[in-house]
Amino acid sequence: MLKLLKTKIIKLFISVFSVLICSTIFAEHRILVFGDSLSNAYGIEKKASWVALLKNRIKSQNIVASVINKSISGETTAGGLRRIEAILKSDKPTIVILQLGANDGLRGLSLKKMSSNIEQMINLSKAHNANCLVIGMHIPPNYGPEYTKRFHQVFINLSRKTDSELVPFMLQGFELNQDFFLSDLIHPNESAQPVILENIWKKLKMMLTS
Repeated sequence: MLKLLKTKIIKLFISVFSVLICSTIFAEHRILVFGDSLSNAYGIEKKASWVALLKNRIKSQNIVASVINKSISGETTAGGLRRIEAILKSDKPTIVILQLGANDGLRGLSLKKMSSNIEQMINLSKAHNANCLVIGMHIPPNYGPEYTKRFHQVFINLSRKTDSELVPFMLQGFELNQDFFLSDLIHPNESAQPVILENIWKKLKMMLTS
């Protein structure tokens, strides 16, 4: 009788353990893309944007994940900070792709304030159980080489400080090629979107499968 009881307990334990393991493996990721016009299909068809391509990539690789895009053209880090907590509460992402800062840099805004805003967004994401993928950027040297250098360094420093994953440069691989930009030479065109996806996918895939 005691032996039979032990066998039933062991079987029950194995069953519960298996369910927990499967739940962990197949748990759905909810990816929040939180950026500016670079992530909001500015000047191109939405279906051609890197975010749309990301959705297709996830589906084609049978990864259990959904993508929520809450990017706004013209958004600054200050604007993002005002919006993000409500979105974290409502959408409950597990991963936040944080792509903000370019408009701060183009407007010559305070890099100290920009850094603080991004850090607060990362910390808020973590407080809501989401890991961050920080998307780094470079800007033209309109405000001098020192500002330009310090701008890019903000993303590197914050990824280290907050232990967050980093894509060093969103536009890596085509930043000097005018054929990959719209006529304003600021916003990437449709041809650039697959390259942007590959730049981001390298780190994002690790986050999805780790």
